[in-house]
Amino acid sequence: MLMNTSHFKGCAIQATDGEIGTVDQLYFDDQTWAIRYLAVETGGWLGGRRVLISPISVVRADWHGRQLDVSLTKKQVQNSPDVDTHRPISRQYEDAYYGYYGYPNYWQGPYLWGQAFYPAGVSVAARREELAEQLAADLTESHLRSTEAVKGYDIEAADGEIGHVHGFVIDDEAWAIRYMEVATRNWWPGKKVLVSPAWIERVSWADSRVFVGLSRDAIQNGPEYIEAEPITREYENRLYFHYGRPPYWLHDTEHVASLSMSGV
Repeated sequence: MLMNTSHFKGCAIQATDGEIGTVDQLYFDDQTWAIRYLAVETGGWLGGRRVLISPISVVRADWHGRQLDVSLTKKQVQNSPDVDTHRPISRQYEDAYYGYYGYPNYWQGPYLWGQAFYPAGVSVAARREELAEQLAADLTESHLRSTEAVKGYDIEAADGEIGHVHGFVIDDEAWAIRYMEVATRNWWPGKKVLVSPAWIERVSWADSRVFVGLSRDAIQNGPEYIEAEPITREYENRLYFHYGRPPYWLHDTEHVASLSMSGV
């Protein structure tokens, strides 16, 4: 299901033995646009400490009840590595985090989640010695960004400014950002549109600016995005047909096919 990030904020995180806290923001990988962590406010339970929860641990999403169930205990979360969400999340921290939970890391492997295309396919039974070797082999820079920090970035089309980032639309199966929600009120009143990360040519993180390979005219005449209405496959087909771009689910199908052929 495709969900706007506004639906995540304030969602309760339910462990196997009680509530952990509520989602404050999300962290995504600026190379793959996958959601790597949910930053959770724990409130009085842990003295206001923030913790990170990986989508790997999410076993059920109840969007009507605004709750995400995770396969963790409160004790596990309490003893997890401390994180300062006011500073960039380093790869060294991720090493410690993945080592603590016994997750195979996402940055080694051909798919969105390392050895799996969906977080539900990630095995948490990785042997500790193998995990230690993986972590020691790759201490490169992390590429994590907060969705809240990127909101407000200016959007530049091929022929001029078109608006700013208002939010994101996330696939809750792959835990990937499928679209940026672009508010265009500085150009024409009221309209919001969706732009796929695949159409982004580059991002200037220093200048808070996103450059997309689309014309202003194409965007102006594209399908309007209304957050209150569900995003259907029919809407997505119209969106991709309008821009003449291949849809992401064809790319996903190719990955699934390659997995089947390889016997994974």
